[in-house]
Amino acid sequence: MRRVHAIWPLAAGLAVTLSACGGSSGSGGSASQTTTTAATAVDLSAAAAELQAADYGQIADSLNQATSPPAKLKDGSTFKLADRIAAKVKSGKQINYVFSYQSSGIALFSDQFKTGYEATLPVAQSMLPMKGKSIAPPKDIDIPQQISQIEALLNTGQIDCLSIEPPDSNAFTDITNKAMAQGIPVFTNGVTSNGNEFTNFTQIPKEEGKTAANTVLAWMKSSGKQLKVFTVSGGDPTAFWAQGRMQGFEDGIKAEIPDAKFLNTAKNPLNVSFDPAKTYDAYKALLTGKPDLQFILNVDIGAEHADRAIKDSHKTGSVFTAGWNVSAAQLDAIDAGTQVAAFDQGWPQQAGFGAPACAAFLGAGKVIPNAQKLLPVTKANSADARATLNKILKK
Repeated sequence: MRRVHAIWPLAAGLAVTLSACGGSSGSGGSASQTTTTAATAVDLSAAAAELQAADYGQIADSLNQATSPPAKLKDGSTFKLADRIAAKVKSGKQINYVFSYQSSGIALFSDQFKTGYEATLPVAQSMLPMKGKSIAPPKDIDIPQQISQIEALLNTGQIDCLSIEPPDSNAFTDITNKAMAQGIPVFTNGVTSNGNEFTNFTQIPKEEGKTAANTVLAWMKSSGKQLKVFTVSGGDPTAFWAQGRMQGFEDGIKAEIPDAKFLNTAKNPLNVSFDPAKTYDAYKALLTGKPDLQFILNVDIGAEHADRAIKDSHKTGSVFTAGWNVSAAQLDAIDAGTQVAAFDQGWPQQAGFGAPACAAFLGAGKVIPNAQKLLPVTKANSADARATLNKILKK
């Protein structure tokens, strides 16, 4: 039997402030009123310890840094919890937690997101009675479909707390603000967002790019490589997060190598798609057409295909790569010396954030902040990264 962290204050007759908005349906209400959620009821430190033991240390760090909700949301309004949600918390009934993410059918990405969602849900359920539901477009990223999935549940009162992984920073602002205005707590993850959500649990793209540059520069110094010709690329290179990573990388490289040449920049990035075959072909053509190229940065999931194209083009040892996220093929290339680093943005951590965040907010009246960390995986720690990946994917 799982250890239960929560002591239900309302059922026990303890004093709790739980205000609400709108009518009993919770479908309306003003976002200009002030709210408090439940008084301290959940042992956040115990939940954090359990998450830490399960290798979800970034979420554990967030729980340990919990604070009171902000007085004002991003647009200047205030949040007030819906009556129907307050009533559920008061009576100890299960709340409906919904997690919406970009796609359940993207190689490398989707499996890790599914794993993170499933891993932290039991911890959140030990904090607060909770029923979880994950939703996502079944194939590629489809913003209208993802929004319609959320709206279908929102319009029928089936969401009590919501976590969204948006494909871009602006497309989900309206649906986020709509839910918050109805008194439904919202948290976002994975991509920077411009909505009213309490927490956006993610990386800062330009800082990620600078981290990538510093990692590559350190490798150049230790290996004695004198690289001057670079390119930047990605599957969705015009996205805000991709632009930030590419620009941060170029800025970091040129700060140390002023005469560095970038064949592609954030202004004219190489689009390689998310399709493995098309990505490979794009890199193969690049290597053929740009014989002076020495370094390829991929800002999402395609570095392993650049690694394969380098090998097949007989350019091993003269062209190197770096990429985002971790896969077995990228780790193989790191161990072989072609790929300098893979930058792990913590997909399972991002996917797992929402459930504990909802439990902390509704059960303890606390907002847990963004504690995301970008982990550079290099040859020095690739074995540990492989063990972690195998654990995530249950291999």
